[in-house]
Amino acid sequence: METGEPGVYAIGDLAGPPWLAHKASHEGIICVEKIAGSNDVHPLDVSLIPGCTYCSPQVASVGMTEAKAKAAGRQVRVGRFPYLGNGKAIALGEPEAWSRRVRRQDRRAPGGAYGRCRGDRADPGYTIARTMEATEAELIHAIFPHPTLSEMMHESVLDAYGRVIHF
Repeated sequence: METGEPGVYAIGDLAGPPWLAHKASHEGIICVEKIAGSNDVHPLDVSLIPGCTYCSPQVASVGMTEAKAKAAGRQVRVGRFPYLGNGKAIALGEPEAWSRRVRRQDRRAPGGAYGRCRGDRADPGYTIARTMEATEAELIHAIFPHPTLSEMMHESVLDAYGRVIHF
């Protein structure tokens, strides 16, 4: 985030899109670590920045949409799970929302995975899984607490393989 002027750094809107507060905050941390001479400064991967729309219902996503992935020539596998199949979502009065997972078929690592969800408590799990490079097999075998909304991420991965459990 160093500009063309040595010793001058830019973060946030000055550094370019996406223009999100959590991106600017993360850039600030990276920038300060670099200035402080930290040996563990990691590069910013903008494909890992989640997008959230705080409306009712909320919308959250990370990575490409299914349409953009296909337009880029990628073969994808899609798993969907409606909130209607999740007891916690029903108890919260949100049975209309959904969680969706799109995965590139040509890559095992989730750097090729994209997630979308819509609901008043949109879950950041896709961003975490993608950043940690969790494989789909790891997500399938992970134990998700019950009752939680994060179970829908698990179910959407299972659905991509025809193994959905609760719907």
